[in-house]
Amino acid sequence: MPKQKEEKSKQEKKQDKAKNIGIDLPIPESTCQDKHCPFHGNLKPRGKIFEGVVLKTSGHRSAMVGWPRLYYLPKYERYEKRRTKIMVHNPECIHAEVGDKVKVMECKPISKMKHFVIVQKLSKNESS
Repeated sequence: MPKQKEEKSKQEKKQDKAKNIGIDLPIPESTCQDKHCPFHGNLKPRGKIFEGVVLKTSGHRSAMVGWPRLYYLPKYERYEKRRTKIMVHNPECIHAEVGDKVKVMECKPISKMKHFVIVQKLSKNESS
């Protein structure tokens, strides 16, 4: 009978420690003790989802994520490039760095300016 019992794989053990956040995303490799982490803490992400590039990692577990958009100028009947920038929470288990492409999800306000959290690192920095 002991042979019939299969040991849990690493993925199943990881899923035991991490919780399901409601959308289909891979669980981060490392664990963390961050209370604002959507996978290991008490934060419940909901609402809007964006993809962008990390522009700056300043402060403790904070980052600035931005993405380009086109803004129409009626006077000149042309578009100009603008950039949307938001402050996000950067959990220890994800640890995104400058230049990384990330997926960001809305959550309850963490601080005065942070209303979003990084939930997935899509690609690493090209310069490293």
